[in-house]
Amino acid sequence: MSQPTFTKDAGQQAKTIQQYYQWQSKIYDLTRWSFLFGRKKIAELLPVDRQATLNVLEVGCGTGFNLQRMAKFFPNAKFTGVDVSADMLTIARQNNQASLSRMEFVEAPYGPDGVNFPGQMDLILFSYSLTMINPQWSSLLDQAKLDLKPDGYIAVVDFHDSQFQWFKNHMGNHHVRMDSHLQDYLERNCRPNYNQSKKAYLGIWEYLLFVGQPK
Repeated sequence: MSQPTFTKDAGQQAKTIQQYYQWQSKIYDLTRWSFLFGRKKIAELLPVDRQATLNVLEVGCGTGFNLQRMAKFFPNAKFTGVDVSADMLTIARQNNQASLSRMEFVEAPYGPDGVNFPGQMDLILFSYSLTMINPQWSSLLDQAKLDLKPDGYIAVVDFHDSQFQWFKNHMGNHHVRMDSHLQDYLERNCRPNYNQSKKAYLGIWEYLLFVGQPK
């Protein structure tokens, strides 16, 4: 069975994601709880003072699930959510009405050729977004290093790998790459505070939880 192929042009990649989530946004929160594992855990793993005044960025914030949870964990933090999907951001604003005064939402691609925040962030979170951004995912992580303050953290929760090629092909049809590439990059470029891949659905696939500081 042939390997899935991924869009190479960044502009076309963003357009593909926009189109994909135009319909998916309507059912996202109803369906994704069943396989987007680790999203609740990632906030608990962050080694920062919960009362601190933080600037937090989530890249690919989607419907704002993580922002809603982190707003409760960090009551004095300010949050920026970036996403290319206007449909997802509309839902994110609705889901975060209670904390909207501490949040800003930006509809744009993130990265060196998109929106960025040099030296402004204490924490940058990527949650189930990087495996869909191919092959530009590494440029986003490179930009995150530039956007963090000197003592800032990168946090990633995402698909990791599968021993079954049929499952990789299935995920590829949904624009997701799964071959442990995120963990390899993060281990080379960051000092990890937490770095584990965990099995899902009896080992059909694995997901990654990573928190660390750039080297």
